Amino acid sequence: VLQLVAEGKIELDTPIETYLPGLVRGDGIDGHNITIRQLLQHTSGLPNYSNYLEDEVRYYDPRELLDIALEHPADFAPGTSWKYSNTNYVLAGLLGQKITEKPLAEEMNRRIFAPIDLQHTYFPEPYDEKISELHPRGYYRESSDAPPVDITEIDPSWGWAAGQLISTTSDLNQFLHALLDGRLLPAAQLDQMRTTVPAEETFGPDARYGLGLVSRPLPCGGLSWSHGGSFPGYETRGGATDDGREANIAVSMQVVDDATRRKLEHAVDIALCR
Repeated sequence: VLQLVAEGKIELDTPIETYLPGLVRGDGIDGHNITIRQLLQHTSGLPNYSNYLEDEVRYYDPRELLDIALEHPADFAPGTSWKYSNTNYVLAGLLGQKITEKPLAEEMNRRIFAPIDLQHTYFPEPYDEKISELHPRGYYRESSDAPPVDITEIDPSWGWAAGQLISTTSDLNQFLHALLDGRLLPAAQLDQMRTTVPAEETFGPDARYGLGLVSRPLPCGGLSWSHGGSFPGYETRGGATDDGREANIAVSMQVVDDATRRKLEHAVDIALCR
């Protein structure tokens, strides 16, 4: 989306209604009042569809995910607060497809994966439940004392533009390095991406959120920039610094408590501070 901003095809402070007319409507929700910046920054107030899914293992069309979200009232008026919502990024994906007139997977490969040689990163085809290369099994449990269940092979479409990608920790490191090095965005758009608001609710003490990018203070000084992810069977946390250090950790079970997430983040901090 920020590449399209750099190309003059999208403006960050224009309402989503301008690009996707009539699509964003609901209880306290009006696309006239929600800007592209607010979508990318999670200050739109849109409810998170993933809080209302009854089944995470079947195929979902992106419009279905949006419809699930819009059945519920807004969390707050746009621009008045911050709350993470996957709905924002589903809309960002629909926006990208509308502007480019190409499938999201095709554009992500052309604009991001191929130019920086991410050889192990791809956007799965619809109904594809397999992982194409060697991989660890992924496990899920409802609570910390529940037995783990192998959930490796599921349809990941419920994540769509909010997290359907399959990748590796080395590719994640390579991506973050290329992003911060200015190889994916012009300086103006990278600066916008790194302009942040408080986001401690989801990402921990003193964390801040830009446009799809999280900053966290390091115990050795400075900041790390990243974006972790949580998906049935897997959890990732990582970060990169402006001076070229990167670290990513993946565990083969979705984390269900904040204390464990904080431990993962601490392990990343230790790696980045060495």
